[in-house]
Amino acid sequence: MSVDNPVKGRTAGTVSTERRLGVPAVTFMIIAASAPLTVLAGGVTTTFGVTAVTGVPLSFLVLGGILALFAVGYAAMSRYVTNAGAFYAYIAQGISRPAGVGASLIALMAYNLMQVGIYGLFGFTVSSLLSARLGISVPWWIPVLVCIAIVGWLGVNRVDLSAKVLGVLVALEFLVVIVYDVMSLAVAPEGVSAATFSPETLFVPGVGAVLSFGIAAFMGFESAAIYGEESKDPQRTVARATFAAVGIIAVFYAVSAWAMTVGTGPSAVVETAANSGPDMIFAFLGEHGGLLLSDIAQLLFVTSLFAALVSFHNAVARYFFSLGRERVLPGALAKVRADSGAPFAGSLAQTVIAVVVTVGFAIAGSGSELGELYPVLTMFTWLTNSGALGLVLLMTVVSVAVIGFFRKNGHGASLWVRLVAPGLGFALLTLVLVLIVSNFNVLLGQSESTAASFVLPLLVLLPGVAGIIWGLRLRRSQPALYARIGHGSENGWQDQ
Repeated sequence: MSVDNPVKGRTAGTVSTERRLGVPAVTFMIIAASAPLTVLAGGVTTTFGVTAVTGVPLSFLVLGGILALFAVGYAAMSRYVTNAGAFYAYIAQGISRPAGVGASLIALMAYNLMQVGIYGLFGFTVSSLLSARLGISVPWWIPVLVCIAIVGWLGVNRVDLSAKVLGVLVALEFLVVIVYDVMSLAVAPEGVSAATFSPETLFVPGVGAVLSFGIAAFMGFESAAIYGEESKDPQRTVARATFAAVGIIAVFYAVSAWAMTVGTGPSAVVETAANSGPDMIFAFLGEHGGLLLSDIAQLLFVTSLFAALVSFHNAVARYFFSLGRERVLPGALAKVRADSGAPFAGSLAQTVIAVVVTVGFAIAGSGSELGELYPVLTMFTWLTNSGALGLVLLMTVVSVAVIGFFRKNGHGASLWVRLVAPGLGFALLTLVLVLIVSNFNVLLGQSESTAASFVLPLLVLLPGVAGIIWGLRLRRSQPALYARIGHGSENGWQDQ
């Protein structure tokens, strides 16, 4: 249901009047957010270099198992709650409406932090490539502003256009990583060994930091539910895409991290990663596959970041839409384009936020002693790790919401689905959350805690507190609006 609006579109009961997305499209959107080549070149090398733990390959399988447990109840609940607000709607219906409003603001902050933070790495990478390959000196923030415009344009067009673009980019990423894996196993200076999959290589001092770094590689897997209103068959699409994404991400990253240890040598991988960082991958490809292959991989590294930016942008836009539709935030945010059904108001809001934050960091970093690494060591590192903290917190709370939801109405779900799996997921995600908080200074690249170690987590938590207070106020002042919180377009409700 929708109401025509003469102001550049319409306010809709759902994001789109057409359900365009199938399981493959949603899965690509999810995996694009995790940015496979970015994780391998940036995340895995950083984890090896910072933690000096060689059991990184096993950590991806451990985290995949934890998130699969979470996904059992999450996917089951998606069959009965179809809402572009996802976490927000799940917590509102499974725990309480004020908790849902609090979760919605944490989600908005977390997804924005993830998306805008990646722009920092994107700008640095493009600027460095232009300088190295073409001799052109361009400030990091110029490529970022250009990219923001392109991402914003995709965000206000049909979602299946974004899915097609991401599908091509993700396929190319997988291809180059597979080439790297095969070459690594062929080189194998110390022989091919599965030693880095053994528990004693992971469960050592530093395991907490490894899991804290690793969880960021999965961020975005939970976003399948966000596209439920645009899926051809949301009762099946969300669940299948979620499990497919978790399985693919866990296995692919585990194998690729293992191949890295084999290609470099288990005894040398930590030192090499610490000294080379992301260049470790590209140098290896250049040495064993030629300069052209290395250049192609670096170009795909840029497109990997772009794919993640598009995916997170779409997630943020749909959260704005969902909250605007239910008047938790201004109703203007619920505007969608009449021709594409895309949430153009939410997309525009996210674009404006990205521009403002980028300009702020550009001004603050002018003349910084960090030099050209400034956008990576501040904008990227600070914001993405804070965003990951927020998303893990939300998944922990959603595990409780799943139990609460099925306690009210079992819907014929088994004990495993409605209690055991989400209960185990809650316990294990709580452990990961504690490890992230206790290792937050490590994630920020600091040897000791600083003001940033405390301010950044608060940046994620305080909107949640404000949201709960706002939800309680709505309960008193606008009971009709309060009753609709977390229920989106259910029961034929539409904006007036």
